[in-house]
Parts: sequence; C-alpha cells; structure tokens
Amino acid sequence: MKSGLKHGYTTGACAAAAARGAALMLREQRLVDAVEIILPTGASARFTLHGQILGKSSASCFVIKDAGDDPDITNGAEIHATLAIEPSTEHEIKITGGIGVGRVTKPGLAAKVGESAINPVPRRMIFEAVNELLSMHCSQAAIIVTISIPNGEELAKKTLNERLGIVGGLSILGTTGIVKPISTKAWTDTIDCSVDVALASGSDTVVLSTGRTSEQAVQKYLENHPPSIHPYQGGSLSPSLDKGRVGEGLAVESFIMMGDHVGYALRSCKNRGVKNIVLAGQFAKLLKIACGHEQTHVSSSELDLRNLALWCATAPGLAGFEQLSLEANTARQVLVDSDYDAALIRLVCEKARSAALQMAPGLAVRVLLAGYQGEVLHYTG
Repeated sequence: MKSGLKHGYTTGACAAAAARGAALMLREQRLVDAVEIILPTGASARFTLHGQILGKSSASCFVIKDAGDDPDITNGAEIHATLAIEPSTEHEIKITGGIGVGRVTKPGLAAKVGESAINPVPRRMIFEAVNELLSMHCSQAAIIVTISIPNGEELAKKTLNERLGIVGGLSILGTTGIVKPISTKAWTDTIDCSVDVALASGSDTVVLSTGRTSEQAVQKYLENHPPSIHPYQGGSLSPSLDKGRVGEGLAVESFIMMGDHVGYALRSCKNRGVKNIVLAGQFAKLLKIACGHEQTHVSSSELDLRNLALWCATAPGLAGFEQLSLEANTARQVLVDSDYDAALIRLVCEKARSAALQMAPGLAVRVLLAGYQGEVLHYTG
C-alpha cells in the first residue's frame, strides 16, 4: 500500500477462519495450527489458530483479530468458533452467536430481529468454510456453529451497538474480509445502519450531530420545544416523552452521531428517503460545514476564518467582525471575542444550512448551534 500501513481482517473473516479450523480438526481428528480461507475479494488469507480443543463430535478454536494499522476497537479480540455435530435426517449447518456476540432487537439492520448479529456476508463465509470440509463427512448430521467473543459485551459498550438495537455484544461484520488502515468505512457503515434503523422506527426525521456534546444539547432542546413552535416539513410530529423517545415524537434512534462525515451522512439520509434533517454542531464544526467541507476534520482553520471575514465584510452589521476573523487563531475565539453575537451566529448557521442543501439537494434542513458547555445558542430553519 502507498501509505505503508498494514491492512487487517474483519471479525467476519476471523470467525470464518476459526470455524474452518474447527471443521478441519473435526474431519481430520487432529489438532490444526493454521488455516487458509478465501475472502469475498477472491484473495486468500492465512490465520493462526489458538486454544484448539478436539472431541469426537465437537471442536473449537479461536483467531486473534489483527486489524493491522487501523484503530479498530476489536483489534486483539479473540474470535471463537465451536462446532458440534448432532444427529439429523439431513445435512444442515446452523450458525448462531454465543457469548459476546450481540442479538438484534430493532428492525432496519442486515440481520433480522431476534437473530444473532452476524451479517449476511460473514454468515455466508462461515457456512462455506464449514460446508466445504464437512458436507460429505456429515451428510446426515446437523452442524451447530457457535461464534463467540469472550469480552465482546464489554467492547460493545464503546460502540453504538445498543442504540442500533444490538444488545449483549458485538456484531460480526465485514463485506470484503479486509480492514483497510485508517479507513472511514467502519464509521460510514455505522451511519448507513443508523439511518436504516431510524427509518424502521417510523421516523422521517434524522438528527445528525458532530459529537456527543452537540447531540446531548439537541436532544434536550427538542425535548423542551414542542412542534407547534418549530414545525417540520414532510411529517407531523407530536411531542412525546414516552420511554425510548426524545421530544417532538422523535425516537432515540433518530439521533445519529455522524462525526466528521457530514457530506456522507447527508447523502446517506437522502438516498434512503429521509425527509427532514436537523444538523447539530459547535461553532467551529458548523463553520467548516458552512465553508463546504464534507469532512469536518480537514485542517483548514486559516482558510475558514478568511471565508468568515469575507462574509462579515459584506453582511449588514457584521463588518466590525471582519478584522477579528482575520486575526483570530480559532473559530472558537471569534465566537467568544464577538461576545456570542447573534447576527454572526445566525450568519454561520444559515451558511451551514445552505452548504448542507448543496451537498444533498432536496432535504429539509434545520441547524442547531451547540455551545461549548452544552447550551443551545441558535436553532434555525
């Protein structure tokens, strides 16, 4: 790779490798140290096995996930597979999740409600890895494949799984089998899943936040402001404080942390049929969005402040902030030194809204500016 960074493997690939290792031990009735599997890309990958246990009708082992140079929360996790052969009138393979693998409780995800959170591609990889070795050996037997992650429930607390409706552990994910280093795919996949879950909850409104502070601010604000004051286009929303819902009839599933991926999140919403968007962020992030950045992590503070200075120079009543914008070190400094000027705040929020509409035309977008202490400084349509 040009970056010189090492790629890794998904939980799905690790689960398939562990399952293949257990299947090979069952067929050969001997311990196996490593296996190769074919990834969905067509490439092969070799995995070292650990913790091998072999019986006459069962076998188990695990693979230690190596995410390469990607900052993956599951890096180093043990992905276990246990195979058990049971009498049956026909050959069948049943795949289920054990300890540390979550269970789906809400619609809108790749796995059905009530199933283990093992996505379709990893499930197919596991099936093929086992079936290739044991279809003849167990022609009249059921093979029960249990995938588990001993510390999966603890790791899941550091993810958005519970909000998405995956409880009790992690998901077994992956479409290619490979984790590309420092990629954004894990986050953007989560955004897609979150939008699907929001729609499945019955909401046509999604609240996109740049971070947890902004999300908490917008949740509190919407909880205390009924829709008669701030009506939305495209749907009638009634105020509700029922369990699982936050303000304006919005289910908690409607609140999505997009992080820096504003352009991607907006288009994901549009492509999936979301009608209304509330965009929530702090001043510096909203300024980046106002400047048209689809990724708000970009290092462009000086350019953003020059843009702000130009806007101030031509906006009624804001010419006095032109020099402040040019001399400030950060966007936050402009906000504070302007004494939180209402017209300046409104200008940035309107520019952010306009930029969002350019990124995903056709959406009804509102913007909420959260203060640095979690207060709401502005809310606009």
